Amino acid sequence: MISMRYHIVSLAAVFLALALGIVLGATKISSPLLAGLKGDNESLTSQQDRLTAANSGLSNRVTSDEKFAGAVGQLAVRGTLTKTNVVLITTADADPADRDAVLSLLNRAGATVTAQIQVTKDFTDPARADELRSLAAKALPTGAKLPEVPQVGAIAGGLLSSVLIVKPGGKSAVSREQAAAALSALTSSGFITVSGKPTPGSSVVILTGAEVTGGSEADRAATVADLASQLKQSATGMVLAGRTGSDGPTGSVGVVRGDTAASAVVTTVDNVDTASGRLATVLGLVEQNGGGVGRYGLAGNAQAQVPTLAVG
Repeated sequence: MISMRYHIVSLAAVFLALALGIVLGATKISSPLLAGLKGDNESLTSQQDRLTAANSGLSNRVTSDEKFAGAVGQLAVRGTLTKTNVVLITTADADPADRDAVLSLLNRAGATVTAQIQVTKDFTDPARADELRSLAAKALPTGAKLPEVPQVGAIAGGLLSSVLIVKPGGKSAVSREQAAAALSALTSSGFITVSGKPTPGSSVVILTGAEVTGGSEADRAATVADLASQLKQSATGMVLAGRTGSDGPTGSVGVVRGDTAASAVVTTVDNVDTASGRLATVLGLVEQNGGGVGRYGLAGNAQAQVPTLAVG
């Protein structure tokens, strides 16, 4: 007779053999699997090392380029904008350090900054767009015309063009009294602030920040882009320069670059917070005055860091 003890021993032997088989099978399978994973890990590590080295090299190159631009900027622009009167417009998010640096280069280039205007957050606020349209129509000097378009930035640009941009012959389109009244109306309504006593110029530089934040980003960015495009209709040169990130979909530089018609007439710079970007802003104005246009900076949709010009 087969005893219970025999059954227990038999079952124990079966389970022991099964466990041994699993261990041996796993060893056979895991060896090539582990070897493969080890190889993949070594490959990824090597790739990461190469990318890290490449990134370090590019960073060093950018740093070197910025040092070079900062060192030669004053010399590169010297005398390139003599007899050029420039209107400088800044947005609410423009950095004062960018403004001061660009002003220094413009002065070195021989340009005369005839007016400094800052457009406020209310200027780009969609909630006040109808008010700005109405004000532009009321404050428009006699004989001047506004563009027949819905874009509030273009309408405001039409008003500012009439009082800040000189005609091709060098004469202002309106009297000083009319210009002062229009600027005063915009100022008292909170749409702009004015530095000193502005007089008309022939070229325009607009300085702005990075991507717009704080709500209604696309509308605000478009208002500045439309302002630049409209001012170019009267100005000899027009450069819109923003900080790093301004080339994005909610940055005014990005809006201009995304519009075929606008990018064909307005020069854009996407890194005015750097030495090379500030140099590109001034040289871009030189290129504009010569009939050229370009996209400059470090973004993927820029054509070069700075314009290629025969200056000196």
